[in-house]
Amino acid sequence: MTRPAELPEPRGPLSAAVRDTLLGGGRAPAPARAAEADPYGEDLQLALCLAYEPHYRGLAGVPAEREWDLGLLSLRQPLEQAFLAALRKDAGGAVDVAEELAGLLVEPVDGRGVSHHLLAAGTWEQMREYLVHRSVYQLKEADPQAWVIPRLEGQAKASLVAVEFDEFGAGRGEQVHARLFAELMDGAGLDTTYGHYLDHVPAVTLATVNVMSLFGLHRALRGAAVGNFATLEITSSPGARRMARALERLGAQERCVRFFTEHVEADAVHEQVMRRDVIGDLVRREPALAADVAFGIRATCLLDERWGEHVLTAWSSARSSLLRPLPPAGAPAPAPSAAASTGR
Repeated sequence: MTRPAELPEPRGPLSAAVRDTLLGGGRAPAPARAAEADPYGEDLQLALCLAYEPHYRGLAGVPAEREWDLGLLSLRQPLEQAFLAALRKDAGGAVDVAEELAGLLVEPVDGRGVSHHLLAAGTWEQMREYLVHRSVYQLKEADPQAWVIPRLEGQAKASLVAVEFDEFGAGRGEQVHARLFAELMDGAGLDTTYGHYLDHVPAVTLATVNVMSLFGLHRALRGAAVGNFATLEITSSPGARRMARALERLGAQERCVRFFTEHVEADAVHEQVMRRDVIGDLVRREPALAADVAFGIRATCLLDERWGEHVLTAWSSARSSLLRPLPPAGAPAPAPSAAASTGR
């Protein structure tokens, strides 16, 4: 049975108002409150996360009908407008899709990034924090991108569905990428319950997932949704390779490594499909969407860079990158022996 996420604690008046509306209280903030809030801040990003979650697996204690509650939608709209305006301003106005795609294919020469750090010098505690951050998306991997399918046609639709088919296990439930990530978390001694760590992750993490929901739920932003998905697929393979090696260095179980080794090969193929068959066909059919595709790429990179800087800054200061640090954990449990795994 699918379990909804537990409602996290509010982080300010906006998230409190959304939480109350979800639970039936209907307390709305002043109309100008969203415009005055930090668009990347804890309160607004958690409010958006809560407003979007009824479209996924729901929230504990929240009736399913609340998904299309007019009060909830009226609260969500100004939050989205504030977030989208900030992204358009900060991501810049690039319109050259080919140039943006080419930039994704180039690995940074300085080797600075979270996966680089975890491979070179990361601790097991930092690896577990990384997994908690990523769990907000990976436990529903590729679900937000499914909303764009009915908004495409022709080769772009067929090819995006092919990529999604792989993300959802290519017809095998045990190979669904979200399930593989849950096995990775379990092997790392983390709770695999959907949404369990919402109270732990900061706004910079929530924003990387909220942008997927924002783009996916609005037909007018379908180009940006494709740009977002393409960015994830194109940049995934090198990072996944580093993460697999980092987990091996730390002595993690094979089931922990498997999630990333699966992505090394799969996303190398997806990169070609997304660039040539999805974006290429979409822009040929609808040239006016080129600017939106480029915006989706730049916005995704912007938010991922903000997240990476937050994490690395915290770790370089010997503090947790989470709002609520995880309890201390020992070294990763060794993989079961062949005899143990076969019952001998």
